[in-house]
Amino acid sequence: MISTPPMTAQPIDAPRPDAPRLLDRHLLGVARLAVVALDAHGRITHWSRVAAELFGVEGRRAVGRPLTCLLRFPPEHRGAFEPGAFTHVWCGTCQMPRVDDGRIAEIAWWVYPLRTDAPEGVRLVAMAADMQRLREEGPGVSVGDTSAAATDEELLRPMSGVRLVWVEPALVPTDGEDPAGLGRRLAALLRQSEAAAAERIASRVLAMGHPAVNLSVTVRLPIVPYRDLRVRPHAADPEAAEPQPPGRARTPVPIARPRQGEEAMAVWDRLAFLGEAGEHIGSSLDHLQACRALAEVLVPRLADFAAVELLERVASDDEPPGRVDEHTLMRRVAVVHDDTERWIDTVPRGQALRHPPGTPFVDVMRTGRAVHIRRVTRRQAERICAAFAARDLGPLLAGRALLVVPLIARGQVLGTCTLLRRADQPDFERLDLALIDELVRNAALCVDNGRLYRREVRQVRELQRAMLPADPPRTAGARVCFRYLPAGQAAQVGGDWFDAIPLPGCRLGIVIGDVMGHGVTSAAVMGQLRTAVRTLAGQDLRPDELLRALDGLARRLGDDCLATCLYAVYDPVARRCQLANAGHLPPVLVSPNGAGSVLKLPPGLPIGVGCGPFETVEVPVPDGARLVLCTDGLLERRDRDIERGLAELCERLAASPRTLDATCDAALGMLDCPAPADDVALVAVGLDGFPAEHVASWTLDPEPSMVGRARALAASRLAEWGLTDAADTVQLLVSELVTNALVHGAGAVGMRLIKCDSLLCEVSDGGHELPRLCHTDPTAESGRGLHLVAHLAQRWGTRRGDLGKIVWFEHPL
Repeated sequence: MISTPPMTAQPIDAPRPDAPRLLDRHLLGVARLAVVALDAHGRITHWSRVAAELFGVEGRRAVGRPLTCLLRFPPEHRGAFEPGAFTHVWCGTCQMPRVDDGRIAEIAWWVYPLRTDAPEGVRLVAMAADMQRLREEGPGVSVGDTSAAATDEELLRPMSGVRLVWVEPALVPTDGEDPAGLGRRLAALLRQSEAAAAERIASRVLAMGHPAVNLSVTVRLPIVPYRDLRVRPHAADPEAAEPQPPGRARTPVPIARPRQGEEAMAVWDRLAFLGEAGEHIGSSLDHLQACRALAEVLVPRLADFAAVELLERVASDDEPPGRVDEHTLMRRVAVVHDDTERWIDTVPRGQALRHPPGTPFVDVMRTGRAVHIRRVTRRQAERICAAFAARDLGPLLAGRALLVVPLIARGQVLGTCTLLRRADQPDFERLDLALIDELVRNAALCVDNGRLYRREVRQVRELQRAMLPADPPRTAGARVCFRYLPAGQAAQVGGDWFDAIPLPGCRLGIVIGDVMGHGVTSAAVMGQLRTAVRTLAGQDLRPDELLRALDGLARRLGDDCLATCLYAVYDPVARRCQLANAGHLPPVLVSPNGAGSVLKLPPGLPIGVGCGPFETVEVPVPDGARLVLCTDGLLERRDRDIERGLAELCERLAASPRTLDATCDAALGMLDCPAPADDVALVAVGLDGFPAEHVASWTLDPEPSMVGRARALAASRLAEWGLTDAADTVQLLVSELVTNALVHGAGAVGMRLIKCDSLLCEVSDGGHELPRLCHTDPTAESGRGLHLVAHLAQRWGTRRGDLGKIVWFEHPL
């Protein structure tokens, strides 16, 4: 398998001496290109015949319409087709449906923005090719001498004996010439009202770069004797390539030109170098490491000095890149030289700088095109050195060959790569420029991929942090401790969630779940489910009823919304725990004496499956017990199943100290590494119970005299607790709730007072209609009791009970 140099992707007229070469032979290619021209408003002014075939819409229907409205571009690529968005050529591929039949086509694009003074009002010219056809049939290829009499039909025949395994759009410099007659054919395709205007448009298009494709092909080649093709400097003698001692500057190595007989081997040597260098650059998702690797492979093979500068926004990873000018802050992130130590102080790594206008660095970032100065004059050196007021770079630049190449990825300029060769070395050749362009382009893509990767990691983890509880709630009779460990890889960050929800009656709701899948989508679904659980818990539903309602909500969110979930409600007064499971791991209950056991719960089906029964199980719990809930990331391992993992967890918890922090640490000790392969969520709850002397309850007969008796009972108990200051207000509120139960309720009336951080009063009856606040007319004789309760109490509410309803209020102490 070999990778060929960029191939011209347009019909050719005659061979050129400077055309791409393979094994000392000319390599030229043709392909069917669609040509589209847009005005300043993005409307189509020209639609070629190939464009009609490629996109399935005739020219008379396309001309005059905005291109972004006619074709359905992916959102990330729409900006490239808006005149004025870019100042340099954008080339890339995207998948889009055809207009006539909706068939998805993979299109290669070359988009050329023109200046505002372009003739005929054309502001943008775009060329397109069918990538699938190029891969299946290949472009027409001619190797060797090409006759000028060859027709397009002859050249457009499929490549015989060649299998393409990779095709990618690219650009090649034109050096101000008309390569292979593309300009004449492009002018003829545009069909402007004046031939001169079409020729001017074509010349401006070609000045920005020639459309080309990079190919990776499989062919049969003659074998040659083995030769070591490791990445190494071209040395004039064998000693030049030997490694230097650490801390010592490299000995300058002359960049030798191969002799004519060695040109074929030199081509293969450079191809091997390109492959190994690309692997070295792309070995990390760290954008700074990719820049350092780029500089290291360029020196001393292709240059004596290499420096990579990134936009400060890209280097610091604060925000995506934007427009660049002379005011844009840059940061030099990599410097490698094959010279004396004077570069270390003169051009330090990590320096922040702004380049003055008119320098090659600013021109490269504005135009997106490389700047090549064969020999830097003293005046040019002084102008470039203006950006470094405290350092004299003139002697280091004057007389050297200078090459500044932009780092461009997905149409955005990310920075620049600066290369220098000493005066005693040859200038950058055409093949050198092609190699450097390929390496810089790969490095730019690695930098941008790393930026997008880190942004996704940051977004997912920020989303998770925003949706997970920051601190455990403080509730009477229970203590909560939780831990969360995200997956070691961003692709594995998922939707594990947990929560602890205070409920009326000093109870505590505990939920833990795991959304199936990973990534941003799973994290977003996790946030929706967590919000839904908090909302449903506020309605004081039984655990099985809550899971049933959550399952219905998940099914309305979509077929991909699947999650396991375990919901438990702990009542410290009744010393019981109600649990319901939806396909999640069962919890572990650690008794006060340290014995751990797995609670046997009906497994249930995951949330979102539907039609699955959920069952509430009630478990008595002694004071001092601990309840531990976790997700499967803690227990799952290749060499251990879930059952064995739960047994090991019980053993670890039984041997751990009784504090909740120690309990969590003992459970996390089951992990093999600090960065788990999957998310881990862990919740430990201390079930302390509630002192019996802080609870008082009574059952009252439903008769009018019970109102006065309820007031007296409340006042007596408040006096025993030393809360006489709150007696008047509490008695008034008690009388209102008991009266409502007598008038609007049914059956016996129950009253309970609980002394904790605040005073809680609950009044229950057998009725099922929950009271609510309503508007009362000024002349009405009733209906203001709940308004009075809402005004005097710290909080109040209603909930369903086992036999009816419960109305409660809290009074601060």
